[in-house]
Amino acid sequence: VQLQASGGGLVQAGGFLRLSCAASGTIFRILDMGWYRQAPGNQRELVATISSGGGTSYTDTVKGRFTISRDNGKNTVYLQMNSLIPEDTAAYFCNAVVRTTILSPSYNPYWGQGTLVTVSS
Repeated sequence: VQLQASGGGLVQAGGFLRLSCAASGTIFRILDMGWYRQAPGNQRELVATISSGGGTSYTDTVKGRFTISRDNGKNTVYLQMNSLIPEDTAAYFCNAVVRTTILSPSYNPYWGQGTLVTVSS
């Protein structure tokens, strides 16, 4: 299973970006999908998650500014980021919990490569 993230870039404070992450490979079913971020010198932190049924959760610092969504038909998760602030600067990583075959009931987490978001003041 591969996750390909895109959409990062440089933006001024108050601006917006939309991240995308497409999962490909041997996929039977995807449970939760999510976005994490890691700023220099900091630990990776959870930003937002979305269940297969569309239930969402957000870390407090992005509530009201970020929106996570997914297209199950395309195995893709999105993160719409509005009203960006310099503190949002980080490498953003997507994550998916995947069952790869009907023959095995186990789900495993997979990670995409980071996409860098830089917000200038």
